[in-house]
Amino acid sequence: MAARISEHHPLRRLFGALTEKSFVELLGWPDPNVTEYVSNLLVEFTHTDQLYQIRNERGERIDTLVDMLYESEVLLEAQSLDREREVHRHIGDFTLFMAGLFPEYLRRLKSASLIYHKDFLVDYVKTGKRSYAIVAQFHQGEFEDLTPLFRKLSENFELCVTGLGFVRSDLDRMQDPTYRKAKDILLN
Repeated sequence: MAARISEHHPLRRLFGALTEKSFVELLGWPDPNVTEYVSNLLVEFTHTDQLYQIRNERGERIDTLVDMLYESEVLLEAQSLDREREVHRHIGDFTLFMAGLFPEYLRRLKSASLIYHKDFLVDYVKTGKRSYAIVAQFHQGEFEDLTPLFRKLSENFELCVTGLGFVRSDLDRMQDPTYRKAKDILLN
């Protein structure tokens, strides 16, 4: 497991600013809980071990959504309701991240060349919405305060995907040499 990225790390400021701009200015959705959650998700998933943090009972990394779904069900592999909640939260996060930042990956999954990929028939958006809705149902004890957040993430999943698409566009623009040159001129 990678070390947690510090609260003052420049990536947190960058992703926080880009997420806030996308969600507040471009989408008109000024919800600080959602923007904070999504920007933290971006920071944490910069480490691929966080993106693929779910392990099966043998300790093997799970890297397909189908296997994550299997791992999330109490009647199948999940050992407890806490495990079910943990895996469903990760499924929501994983699908949001992939659909928002890497839509070309999802399009590629649907291509005939990957017909044998386990996730070929999985709808990432529907699966993410469903997983966040399941997490929102856990509203006892320490999870009670998070119920509204996960309900919003479920109900507005497509909007969150769009917001992450704007973040990706900003990140792509920041890599453009013309943008970098113009920024250097303006800031110097």
